[in-house]
Amino acid sequence: MAQILLFLCGDVMMGRGIDQILPHPSGPAIHERYVKSALTYVQLAEEKNGPIPRSVDPSYIWGDALEELDRVKPEARIVNLETAVTHSNDWLDKGINYRMNPKNIACLSAAAIDCCVLANNHVLDWGEPGLVETLATLHAAGLKTAGAGKDRLEAQAPAVLPFGDAHRVLIFSLAAESSGVPANWAATDRAPGVDFLADLSQRTVERIAGRVLPIRQPGDFVIASVHWGSNWGYAVSPAEVRFAHALIEHAGVDLFHGHSSHHPKGLEVFRDKLIIYGCGDFINDYEGITGYEPFRGDLGCMYFPRLDAATGNLLALELVPMQTKRFRVQRASETDASWLCSTLDRESRRFGASALLRSTRQIGLHW
Repeated sequence: MAQILLFLCGDVMMGRGIDQILPHPSGPAIHERYVKSALTYVQLAEEKNGPIPRSVDPSYIWGDALEELDRVKPEARIVNLETAVTHSNDWLDKGINYRMNPKNIACLSAAAIDCCVLANNHVLDWGEPGLVETLATLHAAGLKTAGAGKDRLEAQAPAVLPFGDAHRVLIFSLAAESSGVPANWAATDRAPGVDFLADLSQRTVERIAGRVLPIRQPGDFVIASVHWGSNWGYAVSPAEVRFAHALIEHAGVDLFHGHSSHHPKGLEVFRDKLIIYGCGDFINDYEGITGYEPFRGDLGCMYFPRLDAATGNLLALELVPMQTKRFRVQRASETDASWLCSTLDRESRRFGASALLRSTRQIGLHW
């Protein structure tokens, strides 16, 4: 049986404090209500967990994740890049703006990322010029993108990743207003923007199906990567469940990759297809920020689904619990991995799945 093994994770936010420790930091000035320098976020993290080096190697932030990627060897590596990659100073007055210097693009290459999904609430933080430069920088580095573009056609086009002799992964990236994406960020026939979800209705599902099904070929595997929902809380609304189910039933989607929440949410296997309702964050500069401690936003997961390449059905899912310390991803302790597993088990049982912690500190999904 031919199989495909993927790596997925949630938000990768390489702006602000993270950008400041990379070899080519942007100017530190930011335009938040209470914080005016990105270096403040570095200082807050250092106050919590100790000194953080500067001008770090591009691989530094990935930490132990690189060993896990080498161990698992996924055929495709897909992240939600929630940062503009730009020199632009055309910042939008929206409260929080994420920007990484394009000269730091090697930090994505260091993890051999294949595709960055971009339909999210930070890709346009530095205006349309920032988005256009982001796309150009990523493409020049050999990265595929989905969910944002110079116009509607490009924003709606899937990223296409070939694997094997006759297979492709098609990645569609979409953003919902519930995640903080304003409707005027939607790409148009004449303006850059994101692939915006106006609602989660059956009519929207039919529109997506009208884009997916005509281009899907035998041997293709389709991912819907959706930025939706609030930052905190485990609730998954009935409308969200119906939407994820409908994309699988009617739009040819094989895997639903949800993100926006700052912590992992429940998992479901519906008609043998994996639904990740919220991946949680993977790389960010929140380390020293207080509030919402019960959600353990410092903990995240590497998601390694193994699928039948002929049907797209889920064969197995391995999750590797990780923790951010000193702006570097490291393996979670046994205690923290156990807490995360218990939380995922509690939240997934409502969808008919359960999580089990293995002796190797990896989490397996059962359904």
